Amino acid sequence: MVTTVALGLALATAPATVHAQDTANTNAPVGVTLTVQGPDGLLFKGKIKTKGHDVTTVTGGTHRCDGTNGGAHPTAVPTPTAALDDAARTRHFTWDGTWYASFDDYSVDTIKDVSGDGVAYWNISVNGTSTPVGGCQFKLNAGDKVAFTWTAF
Repeated sequence: MVTTVALGLALATAPATVHAQDTANTNAPVGVTLTVQGPDGLLFKGKIKTKGHDVTTVTGGTHRCDGTNGGAHPTAVPTPTAALDDAARTRHFTWDGTWYASFDDYSVDTIKDVSGDGVAYWNISVNGTSTPVGGCQFKLNAGDKVAFTWTAF
């Protein structure tokens, strides 16, 4: 009977222990390849180490961009917009975005002085597939290929 009780307790507590280990380091920096493709060609391509963090833009101000946006993830994770922000800071180029509180996310408006000007937008894709959520909500994994592509309407 003692063995049965001990096994029952072990099984009852195992999921919590495993879950704690899974979420303990969800925002560890990951290495991704970031590409920025403008209307006239490649604007940036490089490997970036990133994790979710607060992002500041001239137009949008400072907001978190760590995957918890919009309740997408329970804990902070690396995101595409955070990767763009890290690349801009470390590789010395600019980007700007408008913050939309209703989406709890940024709209990327300008990268390296290239904007949509009302005829295009910056599409975000990961591993060749457009993200179904905003750039502060999508979780990146090590080795992902992130692309911001100027896309005509």
